[in-house]
Amino acid sequence: MRVQEVNFDGLVGATHNYAGLSYGNVASAASKGRSSNPKEGALQGLRKMQHMRELGLTQGVLPPHQRPHLPTLRALGFQGTDIHILTKAYETSPELVANLSSSSTMWTANAATVTPFCDTRDGKTHFTPANLAAMYHRSIEPLTTGRILRAMFSNDDRFVHHPHIPGGIHMGDEGAANHNRFCSDYGNSGVAVFVYGREAFGRSDDLQFPGRQTKESCRAVLTQHSVASERMILVRQNPKAINAGAFHNDVVSVCNKNVFFFHEEAFENTSSLCADIQTAMGQVPMEFIEVPANEVSLSDAVSTYLFNSQLVSAPAREGMTLILPSEAQDNVATREYIQRLLEKDNSISHADFFDLRQSMRNGGGPACLRLRVVLCDDDLLAMGSRSILTDDLYGDLVSWVEKHYRESVEPEDLCDPQLMMENFAALDELTQILDLGSIYDFQRNDSSSD
Repeated sequence: MRVQEVNFDGLVGATHNYAGLSYGNVASAASKGRSSNPKEGALQGLRKMQHMRELGLTQGVLPPHQRPHLPTLRALGFQGTDIHILTKAYETSPELVANLSSSSTMWTANAATVTPFCDTRDGKTHFTPANLAAMYHRSIEPLTTGRILRAMFSNDDRFVHHPHIPGGIHMGDEGAANHNRFCSDYGNSGVAVFVYGREAFGRSDDLQFPGRQTKESCRAVLTQHSVASERMILVRQNPKAINAGAFHNDVVSVCNKNVFFFHEEAFENTSSLCADIQTAMGQVPMEFIEVPANEVSLSDAVSTYLFNSQLVSAPAREGMTLILPSEAQDNVATREYIQRLLEKDNSISHADFFDLRQSMRNGGGPACLRLRVVLCDDDLLAMGSRSILTDDLYGDLVSWVEKHYRESVEPEDLCDPQLMMENFAALDELTQILDLGSIYDFQRNDSSSD
């Protein structure tokens, strides 16, 4: 039976905006206050998804969340109709409404950690939504994320769903953005490498920006997922990388099967990490592609998202393919490095560039937009939704975006009740397109929208 790695990309939401909410995310801070184009962003993401299918890969879709998140406003004491709650909340705190209107759920690399059936003791695929405790606007995501994942992967004989890790920022968990899996092939037993920024109860005097992922949360997720201790490695990200704006490890490294592509300054002790990975992989030879800092600086790596690329094995091609943002082509240092890389004798033989500027301006590249899930053919048949992209679904989603999304959203538009109602109508229709059922709070209660 075929086993493959499926990328589930997040759809850009209709409230996509540049509020500059993520401290430590250089691109997000630089874009604060700019006009955004949700329609363009959603169509850019869909074009990338369709390209993955054209390469012969199976591509999935994850929906955006309900925004603004009215349940949080109600929990904070705002009462009345949906429109009254939004209006009053914006009068009280525009910053609060901006946080609760973020379209950050498009970056599904942070949605959850997924351990495939071939790596768990019970032979089932395990999901744990990330608690995203480091940033307020993302900390509201895990309950809805869990609800979506349970709707999509609903077969209890094959899939296990865990609650997010409790404990606030002390147990901060940012999901698969800090998780690498190495294997000889997707259906074979692999090695899980978790990258953390700090320890939960220790001092982090070497960090200027937050170390969002804690060592303790890494271990908790792996324990939840019944991963054998000899198949897991925990390593600290280089504080220098975090301070340069690499708020998640997928900004400075990416892997596929037995190939690891990373920046020289990505980890605290690179040589030890590589040795540990090779030891855990046993007879499977690893291919380490380390990019020297004198060829690509950390600053260039972060600004272009060279490593926030997807590294995939496309059935339609020989060798592996990097799916890169166009910024990596525009920058002289990264463009020339990629050219040299493709000319060398290694497993990476193709580079495809995509315009994802709407996402990139908020600090999310190709790798941020996707959650990797290893699935066999029977797993795909057991899925409980229409979440695997086909030509028909692609057409339906493009039409849906064209119908519902605005060309531009300004920061002050977040208080517009009409934008809220447009988004709720769009999401209600989307759940029918994707056959997800009532996953949103506004679909699950009788609150008035008048």
